[in-house]
Amino acid sequence: MRLPGAANFRPVSTLRPVLYRSDHLGALDEADARAITALGIKRVLDFRGVQERASAACRVPGVTVHSLPIEPTIVQKLSDLLAAGQPLTGADVTAHMQDTYRGFVRHNTARFAEFFAHLLARDEPTVFHCTAGKDRTGFAAALLLKAVGASDDEVMHDYLLTNERLVLPQESRMGLSREAMVVLWRVQPEFLRAAFDEADRAYGSLDTYLREGLSLGPAQRERLAALYRAG
Repeated sequence: MRLPGAANFRPVSTLRPVLYRSDHLGALDEADARAITALGIKRVLDFRGVQERASAACRVPGVTVHSLPIEPTIVQKLSDLLAAGQPLTGADVTAHMQDTYRGFVRHNTARFAEFFAHLLARDEPTVFHCTAGKDRTGFAAALLLKAVGASDDEVMHDYLLTNERLVLPQESRMGLSREAMVVLWRVQPEFLRAAFDEADRAYGSLDTYLREGLSLGPAQRERLAALYRAG
C-alpha cells in the first residue's frame, strides 16, 4: 500500500499485518484515511514532539492517539550550525545523525519503554509514527524486531525500506547542500548501529538494554512474539 499523504506508511517487516509504521498522519486526504480505517487500525502511537503534533494533527477518524513525545533535535542542531556560518558536508550530517540516534538511548529510553507497554497491553491494529517515519520510528521498529527474535538482516531490511519510500525534495532546505540533504532525508546502517552501540556501551548488551531499559524480560519478549511475530 502506498498512500499519497503518508509515503512511508507500511507494515513492519516479518510481523503480523496488525502493526504499521509511518510518517505523520496529518497530511492524509479522505481516501488515505479510509484506506487506513479499512485496515482496522484503532490505536496510534505518536513519537512527535509538541510543536510537530500541533502543526499536523492525526487525520484518521475513530482512533485513539497516544502521545509518546520525543522532541526532534537534528534539524535545530543543523540550523544552529548553519546560522553560525559553518558549512555542513554529508559526512558532518552523518555524524550528527549518529549522535541523534545515540540520544535515543541516552535520553529517550523511557519513551520507548512506554511504546512497548502499549504493545504488550493488547494487540489491536496499530500504527506508530513520527514526522518522517525514519528515525524515531525506525529505532522503535528495530527494537521491536530484535525483541521478537528477528535477525540482523531482517531488522536492517525493514529499516532501509524508508529509502525506497521518501522522496528527496528538489529544492534545498535550511540552506543545506545537496550532499547534506541526501544524508538528512535518508537512513543509513551507520545511524541504527550508533544506537545499538550506545545500548551496548551503556547497558553491556542489547539484551540487557531490552531487559533493564525497556522492561522486556523473557516473558514480555515471548508475549510480544506471540502477539506480533508472523507465522
